[in-house]
Amino acid sequence: MKDNQLDEVPTDTDAPESPDADLRTRLARLELEGQENRRLNEKRVILAELKVEALRANMIDLDGLQFLDMSQVHLDDDGSVADNAEIIGRLKRAKPWLFATPSSSSIAKVPPSVPARQKLAREMSDEEYRIARANIIKRSRL
Repeated sequence: MKDNQLDEVPTDTDAPESPDADLRTRLARLELEGQENRRLNEKRVILAELKVEALRANMIDLDGLQFLDMSQVHLDDDGSVADNAEIIGRLKRAKPWLFATPSSSSIAKVPPSVPARQKLAREMSDEEYRIARANIIKRSRL
């Protein structure tokens, strides 16, 4: 066989020339499927990382990611999106209506949780003392 024939994928799989040709055809098809799967997985990872960064930047609707030029987005060697914060930042500057603006009004914070302090015996009335003492005795018997 010539070298250029090895690169071609035969389209007629009904009558292969030899078992070698059949194996080469299957190998070429599997390699193409593997490349396609790898490309789809990279696309999913890129989209997931951009969604996370968009949510951090207060994007209102994640459908706004369709305005990004995905041909310029690529994965780093470590598998993360290169400059994803800058990509979302550029989108925020270009299309600010896609992002929520921070409010200038102050938001009251929830007071910190403080455990309830038990009343001391000297702070209780006679009735409260009798009830508390009865509860303590009752718990110690269980």
